Amino acid sequence: MHTNLIIDLMNQLGSQAKIASAHMAKADTATKNAALRKLAALLRANLLALQTENEKDLARAIAANLAEPMVDRLKLTPKVIETCAQGCEQLAAMADVIGEVTGMKQQPSGIRVGQMRVPIGVFGMIFESRPNVTIEAASLSIKSGNACILRGGSEAIDTNKILAKLVQQALQESGLPIHAVQLVETTDRAAVGQLITMPQYVDVIIPRGGKGLIERISAEAKVPVIKHLDGNCHTYVDDPCDIAQAIKVADNAKTNKFSPCNATESMLVAHAVASEFLPKMGAIFASKGVEMRCDNQALTILRRVVPEALLKPASEADWSEEYLAPIISIKVVTGVTEAIDHINRYSSHHTDAILTSDHLHAQQFLREVDSASVMVNTSTRFADGFEYGLGAEIGISTDKFHARGPVGIEGLTSLKYVVLGQGEVRT
Repeated sequence: MHTNLIIDLMNQLGSQAKIASAHMAKADTATKNAALRKLAALLRANLLALQTENEKDLARAIAANLAEPMVDRLKLTPKVIETCAQGCEQLAAMADVIGEVTGMKQQPSGIRVGQMRVPIGVFGMIFESRPNVTIEAASLSIKSGNACILRGGSEAIDTNKILAKLVQQALQESGLPIHAVQLVETTDRAAVGQLITMPQYVDVIIPRGGKGLIERISAEAKVPVIKHLDGNCHTYVDDPCDIAQAIKVADNAKTNKFSPCNATESMLVAHAVASEFLPKMGAIFASKGVEMRCDNQALTILRRVVPEALLKPASEADWSEEYLAPIISIKVVTGVTEAIDHINRYSSHHTDAILTSDHLHAQQFLREVDSASVMVNTSTRFADGFEYGLGAEIGISTDKFHARGPVGIEGLTSLKYVVLGQGEVRT
């Protein structure tokens, strides 16, 4: 598209979103919940049409030799659609936090001061591959009383268009402004550059995708960005631990699905349990074709049970790598303190887990690991808005302010001070 046309289009979307956001901020809970339930019903009723459009995107992606994890993320299966519908219903069933006043305290002057939760206004969402993000973003936007402008990846354009139409239908049939959720329908990359530099319309940008995309947006945006760069997640197998449980959890954390950002990419194992744990774990990984990039101690142990083709010495870069593939880095450590030091040095501060039967080690790990989600005796794959009971998520933030971890409704809100008086004046 011509540059002037892009500017005109984005200004139009921005202006419409700004107007819609004022209506959304005033919408009552029942109306917002009705829109969410209507959207869930429309998703289920249009299963065939959704899959038809998704097939077009998949065919193009395969023809363009798109990487396997990207194609996997692009699939809109009946199960994914049902999860989206359930997410909408879960959100509709949740309490509405908008307008909630907390911390109201009487001051010596006589005034009472508290904070009210309010919508952010307009957020721009830029994402790659996963078309289900369209529904997650739209449903969270509706529940939190915001308006949003969505820019999905060009590889999912046909799927995103039909999803956005269903969202606008649900809004219209519920008496809410259709411009509360808008999709940027051009695949021209200049639209992204425009969206992230419109502070007059957009209050926050949420990028969700590869590290390159997020670094570019963070560098060029003229509005605040809620970001997560990558998911180098760790599972640490402690001494002592329940070996059978640790094998079950670590297997799930890595092999349940290779492409998501909450899959474990690096496994640390306490020296005292390594000779018992690693051969059993290595055999399971080998049976699933997982390549293991190991330090010398792990290599020595694993060579007994793992084919040489699946073993490699780890390089320094491996400790920081997000593979999104059947590859895992493995290191033997002295214990919990070395594991925490390694995680805080190499992790992306997304999600890290300890598998242990020592309560004090678990507490130390929870306190000292500097990540958005820290887990004890469970799979890193649970780091997800739906699994956390947030209804859906807009992304997982590795920032430290405002929103951290899976970003649900509260992450799309702000607080303003409310002050109640009875004629008090300052002296």
